Amino acid sequence: MTADAPPQPQPTSEPELTPRPSLLPHPARVFVAGHRGLVGSAVARRLDADGHEVLTRGRDQLDLRDAARTESFLRDVRPDAVVLAAAKVGGIMANSTYPVQFLEDNLRIQLSVIAGAHTAEVPRLLFLGSSCIYPKLAEQPIREDSLLTGPLEPTNEAYAIAKIAGISQVQSYRRQYGAAYISAMPTNLYGPGDNFDLATSHVLPALIRRFHEARESGAPEVVLWGTGTPRREFLHVDDVAAACALLLQRYDDEGPVNIGCGEDLPIRELAELVREVTGYQGEIVWDTTKPDGTPRKLLDVSRLTALGFKPSVDLRDGIASTYKWWLAQH
Repeated sequence: MTADAPPQPQPTSEPELTPRPSLLPHPARVFVAGHRGLVGSAVARRLDADGHEVLTRGRDQLDLRDAARTESFLRDVRPDAVVLAAAKVGGIMANSTYPVQFLEDNLRIQLSVIAGAHTAEVPRLLFLGSSCIYPKLAEQPIREDSLLTGPLEPTNEAYAIAKIAGISQVQSYRRQYGAAYISAMPTNLYGPGDNFDLATSHVLPALIRRFHEARESGAPEVVLWGTGTPRREFLHVDDVAAACALLLQRYDDEGPVNIGCGEDLPIRELAELVREVTGYQGEIVWDTTKPDGTPRKLLDVSRLTALGFKPSVDLRDGIASTYKWWLAQH
């Protein structure tokens, strides 16, 4: 270049990135195990909206604890992918009362579906676990590598151990057979399709029902377990479903991926929010003789965020829409 040559034009923007190829064909045939549950129904809705063919079987048609029948079904339908959202789930009371069922039913489901998918040569599988797999006193926010670094919360230990076994099963199939199987650990979830049975439900639907019934009966107070100080993170199932669709398309590693929003709040604040949404005017009384559970459970979601995920449902709006959905069922 000579001294009097005109300056060369500079690029005005970053070069366009080449899109990463999807790990899931489009359209794909996806078997959603547990399609009638909270998460499974949301995943099925999302995959259907995305143009995929969603395959389902109810418990009356296929008991996923039956390994032989599950393998035979998967061999017959030959899906492109499996989303394992089927599980026996519940809150502190249910986990404490029925630890045998929470351990054994979940182990049987996982062994049947994951092993059956491999035998049927299903190329892609997403196993959904739970944030309760992490140690009770894990450093916050909880990173995926916190797994197996400390004691579990005793009130849901059986369920957590079953889910940890599922992660190990996924990793083992990857290491031994090169399977493109992955696992994800959602935070506390809520939304349409949730369980509102007070004996087996999780905290948010239980609060919705208790405040609604207290308002309807004119009860002067609602008594809640614990101190209200534990902090929890909540994510709407439509956001979980969006995350699952993203992971099926873009993620292929043996490490589990946390699914959450990256924000939490005290149960006491959650209760006030639900009271406001349901219109209950009475008092809240905390029974401190009852257990709190894990002090805090906030997930580090940087691994998921790096894939481009961002939640879209505001907590208050999500609670209000969930309450409206539940009222419509009655």
